[in-house]
Amino acid sequence: MTDLPPDLPRLRILETWLVLTLDRVRWQIAEEERRAAERQRGIAARPPAPDWLIEQSLNRNVPPVYVHVGGCHMAGSRSRGVDRGQAIRALTDGVDACPHCRPDTELGVLD
Repeated sequence: MTDLPPDLPRLRILETWLVLTLDRVRWQIAEEERRAAERQRGIAARPPAPDWLIEQSLNRNVPPVYVHVGGCHMAGSRSRGVDRGQAIRALTDGVDACPHCRPDTELGVLD
């Protein structure tokens, strides 16, 4: 006993449907491979994470809130990358060091 149709015309129709379906599946696989390659190129081209961050306040007229070590999980979305000199300057100008990542210890700037 088979689950396939017994006559040639219906078998040909089934064959055509399977070929078309296989073409669609192969096309979708190729698209997903293209997207994955594009994501990898994007990751490879991404600039390196900054070594130091300064987190700005909600109010732009207020001094920055914290200095963070780059990659600190507590750095907010209003953080921007700065170089070592800017991070040291911010700490010496009174911007608080993040209590989690302790950039003041990393930079050797302790009160």
